[in-house]
Amino acid sequence: MDTPPEEIDDSKLETGQPKSPAFTAAQVRVAFFSDSLPERNGTGAYYHDLIGQLTPHVDALEIFQPLHDVRYPRLSIPMPGDPMQRLITPNVFRIGRGYKILKPQIVVAVTPGPFGLLGLYHAKRSGAKFITAFHTDFEHLARIYWNPVARTIVNGYLRTANKILCQRSQTVLINNSNLRDDVEKLGATSVEVMGTPLQQAFLEQPVKPPPEQMTRICFAGRLAPEKNIDRIVEAARQLPELEFIIGGDGPLRRQLETSARGLKNLRFNGWMTRQELIDLFDSSSLLLLPSLIETFGSVALEAMARGRPALVSANAGIHDWPLLKDGLIPLQQDESLTDTIKKLLPLPATYWQEKAHAARKAAEQLNHETISQWAEILAKYVKPTTG
Repeated sequence: MDTPPEEIDDSKLETGQPKSPAFTAAQVRVAFFSDSLPERNGTGAYYHDLIGQLTPHVDALEIFQPLHDVRYPRLSIPMPGDPMQRLITPNVFRIGRGYKILKPQIVVAVTPGPFGLLGLYHAKRSGAKFITAFHTDFEHLARIYWNPVARTIVNGYLRTANKILCQRSQTVLINNSNLRDDVEKLGATSVEVMGTPLQQAFLEQPVKPPPEQMTRICFAGRLAPEKNIDRIVEAARQLPELEFIIGGDGPLRRQLETSARGLKNLRFNGWMTRQELIDLFDSSSLLLLPSLIETFGSVALEAMARGRPALVSANAGIHDWPLLKDGLIPLQQDESLTDTIKKLLPLPATYWQEKAHAARKAAEQLNHETISQWAEILAKYVKPTTG
């Protein structure tokens, strides 16, 4: 009698040999190396949020980065675009002990600073696979913040460090396809575009329906030149019937507060916790992100997760994801922010409801796809070769 189909043992190949079980991320131990403090900037927030969701999918995971409660050593320099944070020398003994305990099979360098380079050193020394994540065009930021002499020195270091990392990586991960040419020029032989994760709180807390009319608009992020926040102050001046809230801190805070003096419809909230950020989104109709430079724009994705659309500069990397387009409103650099907001004011409640639904759905989907993609990438580059 023939064997019924459901009883066929498909663990045998045609050669009669058992199939090799699929290699998954559950078998992977991974170490991330980052010069960013957790949640201090976009890169720090990215990996803080990623690790919270990726940990259950891998065998073991740890991120080696600066600690909040450690004094900055004298050998440090301010980070381009965020002088309130510094590139510091890692505690090589602490990290060495942690690395030895973790025994990672793959190392991911997140930044081109001392921590990222230390990750490469440990990967080469231990035989671990090595990949680089390229999140921020620090050279572009340095052109904004530094004088010509300092800029030449800083950019020389950054270019050299990025070349070392990219040339020695099995693949380079980017979250904006426009960065592909940059990393290939730096020596990357393989490039993959990765999504952006969310902190689970943005997805787990019940979403509040959007206001039927636009009355409050918000911004959240670092108060820095590349964010173009002066355009928000000007919009508040021209639109006194709307309330504007600016959340965040940074080198321009005092200057912006002085510029906005006397505006009763504009409030600065200072640095905000994630829960305070959720509350801000839930009480607003729209997020503004009129940046000059925005590699992705994670805060716009966070607003979308709360069912709020985002008005974001057209050059931001977040527009590179077709999945997200229905929750975004592009702002061209030559467009007046005030005029664009005026065009949105008369739109009916149904418009905001549809935008809210589309934004939330897209943010959930991208988050899910991002975690799955990370798990696949880690398994792919650690998978043992056969032959």
